[in-house]
Amino acid sequence: MKKFMNEVDSILAESLRGLGQAHGELLRIEEEPTYVARADAPVRGKVALISGGGSGHEPLHTGFVGRGMLDAACPGQIFTAPGPDQIVAAARAVDGGNGILFVVKNYSGDVMNFEMAAEMIGSPCESILVDDDVAVEGSSYTTGRRGVAGTLVVEKIVGAAAEAGASLQDCAALGRRVVRATGSMGVALTSCTVPAAGRPTFDLGEDEMELGVGIHGEPGRRREKLATADDIAAELVGAVLDDLAPPPGREMLLLVNGLGGTPMMELHLMYAAAARIAEARGFRIVRSLVGNYATCLDMAGCSLTFSMLDDEMKGFWDAPVHTAALRWAA
Repeated sequence: MKKFMNEVDSILAESLRGLGQAHGELLRIEEEPTYVARADAPVRGKVALISGGGSGHEPLHTGFVGRGMLDAACPGQIFTAPGPDQIVAAARAVDGGNGILFVVKNYSGDVMNFEMAAEMIGSPCESILVDDDVAVEGSSYTTGRRGVAGTLVVEKIVGAAAEAGASLQDCAALGRRVVRATGSMGVALTSCTVPAAGRPTFDLGEDEMELGVGIHGEPGRRREKLATADDIAAELVGAVLDDLAPPPGREMLLLVNGLGGTPMMELHLMYAAAARIAEARGFRIVRSLVGNYATCLDMAGCSLTFSMLDDEMKGFWDAPVHTAALRWAA
């Protein structure tokens, strides 16, 4: 194992310090308990949007703290849910007086700890549960589908609504609508190596791939021989669109997300293949994003996310955002 690190036990704290030093104009880092908050938080009169989860998926979630997206993110240790104390501290620090909204990926530890935190906060609170992974219906990590790269879409659209002054109930309803309109599926070409373990999460032969892999290296639908990019894209696109069952002509957002170890050249190649297949099925790709956004440490692979868009969702997707990992103007 080769990693840029000093000690395994300090890798998260040192990484967060670097994040804060590099983006001090956008965010601040708190260490005891650990969370990342907007530099200007709390924003009075605004719904406070908070997410979090195990580290190792960067830039999800800490890279999405800032104007037009998250007010705070709570990072746990690698592949480990944040504790309720982190979530409560973050919520109290960014509470602008218009309620707290949690965006929670559907993993057992995340769900349990965010629920505990909601009971402890004492402020009006709602939660959005993200379960966009169409690959499997359950695993040892989840009850039902996993929350994966579609979480970014929820955080961006709901973050823009909150920035525009939407109420807690309206933000929560919008987020749940985005979840229902979003599906994802991934493929791994290699495993990832967790620093604490010092070994790959699973054994994958040089000529094998794992279809439907999770963002912690969980098994997917099946393992088979490596196929062409077009064949892989067809498998992923078919699985997601068959699950979403959008009507012909529906406008779609397509996110091609790298899992940490795949070059942009290959991600753009996969985008071209996926878009071509989706458009041949009669759908319109009107918004797109390509890059490493919800990673699995150093895993080579990618996931495809489709979101069915309406005019309100498009408007909030296009709204300005300024975070460490995602930014654009109106």
